[in-house]
Amino acid sequence: MQLLLVCSSGGHFKGLFQLEPFWRRHQRTWVSFDTPTTRQALDGEQVSWAYSPTNRNLPNLLRNALLAWTVLRQQRPDLILSTGAGVAVPFLILGKLLGHQTVFVESITRIETLSLSARLVLPFLDVLYVHWPQLQARYPRAVLITPADAASIEGASA
Repeated sequence: MQLLLVCSSGGHFKGLFQLEPFWRRHQRTWVSFDTPTTRQALDGEQVSWAYSPTNRNLPNLLRNALLAWTVLRQQRPDLILSTGAGVAVPFLILGKLLGHQTVFVESITRIETLSLSARLVLPFLDVLYVHWPQLQARYPRAVLITPADAASIEGASA
């Protein structure tokens, strides 16, 4: 399976990197921000560096939308997997419009409400994973995930 792993740096990157039991078994391309941490962690990986900041930054949203178009057309992933945040929005929306499977893993810090990026991409998702039963209760189509589920995340996308 060809994966496209999309996330901003910091906690979103850490969350996606912790899903290594799943993604390490597949061909993959990463999209993230170019920081010392991501550059070191992704050494040897195929990476497209996204434009930052994304919060309330229309020029970077447009740049990332163009990057999404380019990466999606070149890589043709079977699955786009993201933990957020803003950089994920153009990749997941364009990805779904182009017929790709899309999965979003909400931050473990979101207990009662979805993040803005999750709310924006929700109509374009095949699977939304959440960590808390309270959040799943508010969004019934969400799938509850535990850390032990990381290796089998693909089960919901099949």
